[in-house]
Amino acid sequence: MPGIPVRESAAIAAAHGCAGLELRVHADEEVHLGLKDAGSVLDQIYEAGLEISALAGYVQVCAPGIAGELRALIDLAARLNAPAIRVFPGGTGEDGRAVDQIAEVLPDLTASGVQLLVETHDSHLTAESVLRLVKPFADPARVAVLWDALHPWRAGEAPARTRALLGEYLGYFQLKDATAGLTPVPPGEGMVPLGECGRLLRSWSGWISLEWERAWHPEIAPVDVPLRAAADWLARWRG
Repeated sequence: MPGIPVRESAAIAAAHGCAGLELRVHADEEVHLGLKDAGSVLDQIYEAGLEISALAGYVQVCAPGIAGELRALIDLAARLNAPAIRVFPGGTGEDGRAVDQIAEVLPDLTASGVQLLVETHDSHLTAESVLRLVKPFADPARVAVLWDALHPWRAGEAPARTRALLGEYLGYFQLKDATAGLTPVPPGEGMVPLGECGRLLRSWSGWISLEWERAWHPEIAPVDVPLRAAADWLARWRG
């Protein structure tokens, strides 16, 4: 919900039966790395009867010199009582650099209790590739994977393989559907095999978050439309 105040976003999420709200951390949003009054934001979430499921940051762990930005995101998550932060692989896709930079902030993650989630995205689309960035720490409670339903599948990794590879490193699932041209559509209207994903996640108890990329595709429907489709998917597979 780009540009929508937290209070309004929380009300929309609550009206659709959501248990939590994933907050986008961006300079153009109410929640950003320079946020001073985290308590006010948290109050608005709690007043709606929700929790924060994660902070969606834009740090690319394979890019050079990101430890300071990553620490700021971890600190913000701690102040907002957010259990996890989302980051991208990105950069030039260098595994070693990413592992070194995550290692640099591992004490911050441990001290704050925040979990770092590396998304299946950009330079590391599949579970097989992104696990190279998180497995060296052998601590999925601190460093795990966010499975974006679209990207592993479009890279040729079937959902069953993604789920099997991730095992205990699956920390979060983003429900997402798209056309063959990668335009976002409500869950169930696109090409992604979300039924198979639902079967694979039936016994899993982590956060499932609808991703609706209206910040990048302003022409797509307001979030109410995909939220209804997401609720139908959830009722079928997690009811």
